[in-house]
Amino acid sequence: MAREHRLLCLLALALGASASIGCNAIPPVDNPVTIRPGDGNVENPVLLAPGQPTPQGYAEVYERVLNSVDDYFDIKASSRYSGVIETYPRIAPGYEQFWKPSTPDVYERTKATLQSMRHVARAKIEVGERGGYRVTVEVYKELEVVPAPLISGSSRALLQDAYGLDRQKEVITTPITAEAQWMPDGKAPHRDFAFEQIILRKIQRTNVLK
Repeated sequence: MAREHRLLCLLALALGASASIGCNAIPPVDNPVTIRPGDGNVENPVLLAPGQPTPQGYAEVYERVLNSVDDYFDIKASSRYSGVIETYPRIAPGYEQFWKPSTPDVYERTKATLQSMRHVARAKIEVGERGGYRVTVEVYKELEVVPAPLISGSSRALLQDAYGLDRQKEVITTPITAEAQWMPDGKAPHRDFAFEQIILRKIQRTNVLK
């Protein structure tokens, strides 16, 4: 399939999708900044298990957060003592992989359809200053940077014609490597707030203890 045809198909999928979218150790007390992406959304950080902190309550909250984040990412590191959970980067599926869970934001998912994009998540559990536990979820976005030679083949040919064969030795190029390079996407803080909301809502709904 030609590249233009593929892009048109992916855009059609994106438009169609957009139309259908109508104890262990207890971490130290801290006071993180509250981020409210929009009206009707879950506060980030979100307060869980209000009341006096207990080892049993913390164990439940920790498992809820770990299980919810694990539904979307592979866990890289987690610590019950610090309350921090970190993930490996995950390639963001576009609309061509509509069955894979990802950001619910139409613009971000369309972008992931047309170019290589990935997410990485971090969650932190802290004792609330008025009881309970405050859970912060952060999902960061990155775009792939494709390496390219400093001087293209056409430029090398022009230099050859202008200076002769011997001058080609002075042309310096950047080698192409197979390893992908990534850079933060969008404006600071480079986060996907819509994706964070999906995880936060799942954390609220999850009930570990039966």
